[in-house]
Amino acid sequence: MAGEQSTSMQAVQVRDFISDIIESYEQMPMELPRYLLAVLGPAIVFFLLSVAGAIALPLPLLVRIPVFLLGVLLLGGAVLYPRLLVEQTRRSLENQLHLLITHMTVLSTTNIDRVAVFRTLAREEEYGELATEMNRIVQLVDAWNQSLDDACQRRAREVPSKPLADFLDRLAYSINAGQSIDDFLLGEQNAMIQKYITVYESALGNLEVMKDLYLSMILSMTFAIINAIVLPILTGTDATMTIGAVIVLFVFVQLGFYFVIRTMSPHDPLWYHQREYRTKANRQIDITLYGAVGLSITMVLVLALGTFNLTPVGATVRPIMIELPIPLLISTPLTPLAVPGIVARRHEKRIGERDEEYPGFIRALGASETAKQSTTTAVLKTLKTKDFGVLSREIARLYTRLRMRLDPDRSWFFFTAETNSYLVQKFSEMYNVGRSMGGKPKLLGELISRNMNEIIKLRRQRKQSTVTLIGVLYGITASASFAFFIGLEVVEILASFSTEMNLDSLQFGTLIYAGVYDVPFIEYMLTLIILFNALLSSLMIRMVDGGHKANAYLHFVMLVWVGSLMAVATSSLAGALISV
Repeated sequence: MAGEQSTSMQAVQVRDFISDIIESYEQMPMELPRYLLAVLGPAIVFFLLSVAGAIALPLPLLVRIPVFLLGVLLLGGAVLYPRLLVEQTRRSLENQLHLLITHMTVLSTTNIDRVAVFRTLAREEEYGELATEMNRIVQLVDAWNQSLDDACQRRAREVPSKPLADFLDRLAYSINAGQSIDDFLLGEQNAMIQKYITVYESALGNLEVMKDLYLSMILSMTFAIINAIVLPILTGTDATMTIGAVIVLFVFVQLGFYFVIRTMSPHDPLWYHQREYRTKANRQIDITLYGAVGLSITMVLVLALGTFNLTPVGATVRPIMIELPIPLLISTPLTPLAVPGIVARRHEKRIGERDEEYPGFIRALGASETAKQSTTTAVLKTLKTKDFGVLSREIARLYTRLRMRLDPDRSWFFFTAETNSYLVQKFSEMYNVGRSMGGKPKLLGELISRNMNEIIKLRRQRKQSTVTLIGVLYGITASASFAFFIGLEVVEILASFSTEMNLDSLQFGTLIYAGVYDVPFIEYMLTLIILFNALLSSLMIRMVDGGHKANAYLHFVMLVWVGSLMAVATSSLAGALISV
């Protein structure tokens, strides 16, 4: 009985999954006939060619299987892409829903019309898909003369995000019942933040599942590459072709996981990026990045001169290059790229400290403005003497600009730009706009402080997930590099054993096919796969932690060195064992 229920549940899940895929084709921005002709059709053709090639081509089995799996992978990606696109849209709607509702609440407490609240939010480009949804509601009201509650109900039936649909439904019901929008939104804050916490934690949980699945798949692909390295010495097949085919499949598997993790990661950026004003942190990162790239290019050119033995510089470098292992030669020119990552991490630590101090500052600012019934400048004169940690410097500079009669909007802009914090920028903009439109400072300060504290708690959980992911990726890099090069060393040992024992004269030469290997070229291929693994792993880390792009450079360099040192250590250890 239990088995039948389990089978029935699985059948229902499969049916729901298929129906979701079919529905996603209807929600694509591209027209269905065009997608079938431009994407799905070529994918089907490639799949059929891969099946035919795997059956008909005179290739070894280890090459046929990756060819077939590559066709399956591309066809599966083409079939599931619309679903991934809908999922990405859903996540983009839910990732910033808490900020939009908070912003809506701030605007609703001012003296503007309730439709003007939606019109203001529709102009906020940073909200992405949410701003598009707000604009659609405004268009239904302005162009089609629908009431606000009808427009909200209509969009609630169309959006792919259930939390947003539920919010619009409740908002429409409250407006239709005669409740003011500010009363509804103030009462909605707790429910909103709890839903956001649920969505955020669900995303982190999905990342944990993907991390385990990624670990399993990479270990399986590592085992496949080891087989591709070792088996040709026993079968006599072309080792370079076999290894190359498995490496291509390895690359596609990693790319697939990268895009899935990119889709699942919660959108919670740490940095506030703007083009009008280059802060000290941005200047330092840019200078170190340009210098690191220039130094890396110079080192690559020097190695190129040494490779072709050109100029006196090349003649001097060439003997050193001959002595160094290939992984170290490739890793060395990349090392300077770690410097901008180190600088970015130092600034990110300070941004995190500013985020921790900001809720206390904005709550104190709102309460003091309400209690004293005075301007922001007068309140900041007292607050700038308080200890707000690393945020104190920016508060003092904000006070100085306001006291010099600089435009308040520009003063707050420079304040948020110098903090480099995305949350500080968004919440400061909300507070400043709400304050200038007649909102109550104490209510605004408490609302912003409470919501930001919840986000900071979630960021701590995200940091723990990121640390775990970093450990897994570094461990995978080290173990995969060890496995690759130990397999190559086994092949070299067997080849040398065949040569020393002169198996050809003993009529056992056909047992070992040492001539099918181009060992230096295969070593280059394995080193390149270490580089590619380091590149995608560093991008995954950056995607999950939400930090600066320069963080990816630091992890890229470190992962390359971990893989390279493990490769060199493996080769040295194997050589030492042979000599013993």
